[in-house]
Amino acid sequence: MSTFEFIETSIRDQVGIIELNRPKQYNALNRTMVREIVESMEMLDRNNEVVTILLTGKGRAFSAGADIEEMANDGPIHLELLNQFADWDRLSLIKKPIIGAVQGFVFGGGFELALCCDLLMAASGTEFSFPEVNIGVMPGAGGTQRLTKVVGRAKALEWLWTGDRIPVEEALKYGLVNKIVAHELLMEETFKFAKKLSKQPPLSLRLIKDSVNKAVDYPLYEGMQYERKNFYLLFSSEDQKEGMKAFTEKRKPEFKGK
Repeated sequence: MSTFEFIETSIRDQVGIIELNRPKQYNALNRTMVREIVESMEMLDRNNEVVTILLTGKGRAFSAGADIEEMANDGPIHLELLNQFADWDRLSLIKKPIIGAVQGFVFGGGFELALCCDLLMAASGTEFSFPEVNIGVMPGAGGTQRLTKVVGRAKALEWLWTGDRIPVEEALKYGLVNKIVAHELLMEETFKFAKKLSKQPPLSLRLIKDSVNKAVDYPLYEGMQYERKNFYLLFSSEDQKEGMKAFTEKRKPEFKGK
């Protein structure tokens, strides 16, 4: 795959893997690194060999947050002209499942990046935090919005106002992570799950993700109508024909993503 400066990418067993690769800086996110993450995500999203995407970070931390030195002297007009968060917006358009494997620090922009994943596996001892308030700012890449949708208004305000560190056990309690695993087993367990998903029909996976995302914002009735159209659409796929035929023939289906 393409060579990047701050991340590494690979494909294995239909799983596209993205690894943040600034371990000495605890994978602090500078603008170039964010752009590389987004470009690699889009590239894997278009690649027919890939069914699921696995995002992780090398070293002791998933990501300790944004590279503060890069933005310390920025002004509002510069940020507006730079369109600071345009790359982040593109992450919402990724159609394939994104599975995150996080460990150590998941702070600030790193927490926002983790919230862009569809599911999260976390190593024991992992801590989450939005510490921006402690340096006079706030999350700007979707943190206040995505966190509130997951944990609710009151708990989101508590965490955002205090900047406190959230133990992984509390993150699990509030639905931020799907599973806690031993640190040494994090990649093995996350890859095993991503590989399991990759055996599912790709079109079903992407339309389920599309429908669930709409459920977050749509009223119930409108969401059900949206779901229904995606249900109907899948009946035009070869995978639907193969899946139902295999079921009646009592054999394992062979899905092709068509």
